Amino acid sequence: MNTSAVTASTNPFDGRGPFLLSLFMTLVGYSVLVALPAINSAWVDQLGFTEVQVNRVASADLLGLFLGAVATSVLIKRVSRQLLTYLGIALAILANALCTQYVDYETTLGLRLLAGLGSGFYTAVAVAGLGACSKPREAFNWMLLAFAISQFLELQLIPLLSMNGIYIFFILTYVVTIPFVRLIPTIDLTAIELPEEPSDTQRPTAVAWVGIAAIVISYINIGAYWANIELAAEAAGLDGQWAGQVISWSVLLSFFGCFGAMYVLKKFDYDRPLLLTFLLMIIAVGLLSISFTAAVFVMSVAMFNFLWIFIDVYQMGGVSVADRSGSAAAFIPGAQGLGQTIGPFAASFMLDYGWGFGGVFVMCALAAIVAFAIYGMLYLRFRD
Repeated sequence: MNTSAVTASTNPFDGRGPFLLSLFMTLVGYSVLVALPAINSAWVDQLGFTEVQVNRVASADLLGLFLGAVATSVLIKRVSRQLLTYLGIALAILANALCTQYVDYETTLGLRLLAGLGSGFYTAVAVAGLGACSKPREAFNWMLLAFAISQFLELQLIPLLSMNGIYIFFILTYVVTIPFVRLIPTIDLTAIELPEEPSDTQRPTAVAWVGIAAIVISYINIGAYWANIELAAEAAGLDGQWAGQVISWSVLLSFFGCFGAMYVLKKFDYDRPLLLTFLLMIIAVGLLSISFTAAVFVMSVAMFNFLWIFIDVYQMGGVSVADRSGSAAAFIPGAQGLGQTIGPFAASFMLDYGWGFGGVFVMCALAAIVAFAIYGMLYLRFRD
């Protein structure tokens, strides 16, 4: 094995092909996540699942994402990234194909776990590729900008498809990737000499794993909110079709979140803007537990979509900068998947026990408060 270091200027992960492939793969890997409101509605309307069941099916999908990403985080230093990607593609295609044949709740639950597992392998490699770029924060900002476009388009497309059409759509997105997997660099990331962070922002590697824990907690909020917001709107007496359109169009505010994050990254530090954003997120989700009118719904969804992307840029970039080995970055989809497993699963129990959607949004606010506290302690620990 060649042990000579590769400089940042020749970092293969910065190449146009690998970068664009990683970008596309993240959009494919997160496709279920971003379309959860529409997919949950399809499971209810087309397959007859209850609100409790759709939360558990969504949790199974995201639990699989977590398990696949955890496995990738462990294996990525020893197993070819290309091999891990092929494994993820095979599992995701198989599970989605079987979903077109089996529509009962119990089988769907197991198959969505398998689909999530494949997505976890696939997405973790993609996110680790972006994290391996010489400027990971900028890479993740571009990812989330593309993510906003993808999210908007999916939320327009998914409601037009049959249940089988949705599964076939997911299959096709993975199939398209197969000819390009060879572009994924196979070089050991530790052989690349990346530019050091300025001494005033450099933090111990352990901080990356604290950041992973914060991502899990913040995604409990995101998962529970995103899986239930459309169902909650209908339960509050709002027109379901109108609510779906509000959610779809509000996704466009994610663009402003990306551009806002890009501007702040150049002008300010990393901690205080993130803390302010979490405070606003607490308000955005918590208000729905107090009042669920059309005006509050629109304001909450708009704020949520802007703030979610802004927070993600900071969280994902911070983890990748603190740990350049790639293990923590590969774990990011797992952290997101775990949080989004816990969120809808906890919400399903809350609904089952009669706490209602108001209780779900209280849980969302509490998760955002805990994440805010973690970043607040990091800020106090490392401030000048």
